Amino acid sequence: MKATVAFTSLGCDKNRVDSEVMLGILRDRGYEAVADEAQADLIVVNTCCFIRDALEESIETILEMAKYKEEGNCKGLIVTGCLGQRYEAEFFQELPEVDAVLGTAAYEEIADAADRILEGEKGFKLLEDIDKPMRDENGKGRILSTAPYFAYLKISEGCDNHCTYCVIPKMRGRHRSRTMESLVEETQALARQGVKELVIVAQDTSIYGRDLYGEPKLHELLEKLAAVEGIQWIRLLYCYPETLTQETIDVMAKNEKICHYIDMPIQHGCDSVLKRMGRKSSQELIRQTVKKLRAAMPDIAIRTTLIVGFPGETEEEFAQLQEFVKEMRFDRLGVFCYSQEEGTPAAKMEGQIDEEVKEERQKIIMDIQKQIAASLCEKEVGKVVEVLAEGKLPEENVYCGRTRRDAPDIDGMVFFKAEEEVYSGDFVSVEIKEAGDYDLMGDVVYADEFTQ
Repeated sequence: MKATVAFTSLGCDKNRVDSEVMLGILRDRGYEAVADEAQADLIVVNTCCFIRDALEESIETILEMAKYKEEGNCKGLIVTGCLGQRYEAEFFQELPEVDAVLGTAAYEEIADAADRILEGEKGFKLLEDIDKPMRDENGKGRILSTAPYFAYLKISEGCDNHCTYCVIPKMRGRHRSRTMESLVEETQALARQGVKELVIVAQDTSIYGRDLYGEPKLHELLEKLAAVEGIQWIRLLYCYPETLTQETIDVMAKNEKICHYIDMPIQHGCDSVLKRMGRKSSQELIRQTVKKLRAAMPDIAIRTTLIVGFPGETEEEFAQLQEFVKEMRFDRLGVFCYSQEEGTPAAKMEGQIDEEVKEERQKIIMDIQKQIAASLCEKEVGKVVEVLAEGKLPEENVYCGRTRRDAPDIDGMVFFKAEEEVYSGDFVSVEIKEAGDYDLMGDVVYADEFTQ
């Protein structure tokens, strides 16, 4: 009988891709994936510790999974990802329940680690050079953990930006791109499995290829991926405003497969705060980048994220952020409270702000954005939009899905009625009848209704 393994993947969608690759490697070694941890011979926790909340969640999950050593079949607990990389020196001292630790650049060794544990070895680490080039074979045999009609494509690893609040370069290394050829091959394999929507991710998507080809080549990659038969939507996440090229904007505008959607984290709207953050953008640069995007694609949905409560953020600086959010009218916006991360320059800065103040500022920005989002949703009423169906609700003939303007798991939904059965992964045309603060409601419009 094959040994069984259960996986828990925490954190971002880049982590999810790593977990899918590990699942594929274990399958190829003869391991069988199971959903029930109580039935698993091995349990793997792929961790995140980008901010304090993620760190705490990772530790809590590890301790929860360790219980299956007593209550289930678990013979070994493996921790992969950022937590082991960041705290490898003291890991086993703090978490003796763990049998093996794999760093962020060692996840391809997961099957070897599993074999070693089942052979009786415990308490070992596999930590490789976090700056090593990405392997072209990464991802070819991955097992998808998403719905079968969409997948994330991780085009690079690491980051060169060294923002003062961020630990990613220390955990993930410098920016390294995968070759275009390997990414096209992986996309072709995903399309053969039935993937229709490709969500492109990286720590810094917009500089893709700079390390391999001497200059950013995201626009060329997009064209090659759009040529893959079967892929119908391509979505871009994690583009930086200062490195998003006009070539990429032009390709997005002219290629119908590429969603008029971009995730572009700006983190703040005040130049003095951006400077303390170590960001290379400015209010005017962000304004001009947004202007270029909207000029090329008037219907584009721009998503961004902000950090409030950064050390030294004054009332005046926060007021500038509020005004900037009102001015830019971003289609989608998320707000994080600053997290003081040890080992970062920002953690040692003067003017650390109380949690209560951070949370209040977070609420203020989200209240502003809620009004903006509601008014933008209202403009969709009366339009017929393409929707990717994602499920059926308990109510009769009511379904939910997403438009090209909505990324999986983070943006709003469309709830719609349909006379005929709609399956997850189907594309349908929906006439929008009502709008909420973030979601839309409507009815399916059938082809014969267009011709009447």
